[in-house]
Amino acid sequence: MRTRRAFLTVFLCALSVFALLAASPPFAVTPEIQRALDHISAGSLRGHLSFVASDLLEGRGTPSRGLDLAAAYVAAQFRAAGLEPAGDDGYYQTARMQSIRQNLEGFDLTLENGPQSAHASASQAAVRSLRQANLVQVPVFRTDASAVGLLRPADVAGKAVAIALPPDETAEETVRLLAALKPAVVLDLAWKEWPAEWLMDPSAPHLEVPWIALRDSGVLRWLRAARPGPTALRVSLRVPAPSVTPFIARNVIALLRGSDPALQSTYVLVTAHYDHLGIRRDERGGVLYPGANDDGSGTVSVIEIGQALATLRPRPRRSIVFMTFFGEEEGSLGSLYYIHHPVFPLAKTVADLNLEQLGRTDSSAGTETGNATLTGYDFSDLSATLRQAGRLTGVKVYRSPEGGEPYFNRSDNLTFAQHGIPAHTIVVAYEYPDYHAPGDTWQKIDYRNMATVDRMLALAAILVADQPEPPHWNAANPKTAPYRHGGD
Repeated sequence: MRTRRAFLTVFLCALSVFALLAASPPFAVTPEIQRALDHISAGSLRGHLSFVASDLLEGRGTPSRGLDLAAAYVAAQFRAAGLEPAGDDGYYQTARMQSIRQNLEGFDLTLENGPQSAHASASQAAVRSLRQANLVQVPVFRTDASAVGLLRPADVAGKAVAIALPPDETAEETVRLLAALKPAVVLDLAWKEWPAEWLMDPSAPHLEVPWIALRDSGVLRWLRAARPGPTALRVSLRVPAPSVTPFIARNVIALLRGSDPALQSTYVLVTAHYDHLGIRRDERGGVLYPGANDDGSGTVSVIEIGQALATLRPRPRRSIVFMTFFGEEEGSLGSLYYIHHPVFPLAKTVADLNLEQLGRTDSSAGTETGNATLTGYDFSDLSATLRQAGRLTGVKVYRSPEGGEPYFNRSDNLTFAQHGIPAHTIVVAYEYPDYHAPGDTWQKIDYRNMATVDRMLALAAILVADQPEPPHWNAANPKTAPYRHGGD
């Protein structure tokens, strides 16, 4: 029964994509479009990336001098192309962010079980708290992640909620649901490897409740043994206030204004993140992570495609926005900042083509020359548009195993998808040697192949911008339901 249902779902998804593709009007690459596509070259991409992924930029960590230099370089290239600046400071969208360093000096957690007590030290706790916390003998309420939606404020308000949260992005969403019920603290019974320092946008919604993950302590054993519901346990807690350091980061945004009076106020995004991991410390000292493929390749592709389409006459009907984000490696900070402070109305944004890992063809699955794929292949009709662009430029746009679904939520496209905008990340190789490693250097990029893929992407952007109807989520695929309703 499960096999038949799965087959039917895949069949309906494929049928929907085929119908959309068959319904697309014939498209010819005009001499004007071909000249614009020919503007994209391997030599130009090599020149851009040899700077963006150079040692001078120190891995483009967020925040860092190298990140600021990369932003200035992208802005300079947009300026040279004659693209319109679209930020609050020229091409820059200025984000006032904060670096939070959790201070655990003086941290103490004591759990009382009748006349007995147990302690968890700072080495047995990971803490996320934006404020000082001092709690004395607070009652403990035990629950499971699956039951959070059934809780009422009267169940947990002012109490310590003990819960085992999954080690993925759903944990934070569960804590957000709990925070609305006003608990005093969330005690996570599943260990989390949080860094001592983390970054946040103070203008965005954030967790007001302290969140503490525990390990290897009598406190943890007692909490795990407790039955769901109110318990006889009492917790006392002291969390020092964190240190907060403000900093400025920048998204870089340029506009190619559309030519159609009716459609130029709708927008197609071509995006990438220009940050990487920076310089990290290990037993060898400071190690630089250049991030040439992840995501220097996407960054310079946005530059190159923007410069190519700026030469196009006439321009596409819809407006095309070229944008590079800071802070993707720190939790999609730049794209989230844009969503909370959109330059162009989200309701008028019809698609996001997000570019990642376009330069390496030495995929762990085998050589990927002349190929490209996208995350969430079956989620929208953008896959049909990309396939059409691929046929016209000699690039095979294919459905990877599982349709790239495991990777859909691992890049900035997810930020836009969650707000109802059809958005995918286009890649050449999902997995490759040197991923998030110091060996991801610009010398290992296949520039000729990247130029070919970028021509396909440039044509896809033109197709989306010129189509009378905007892209749509695939309603036949039940996995798109959160995104189809994300803009509501």
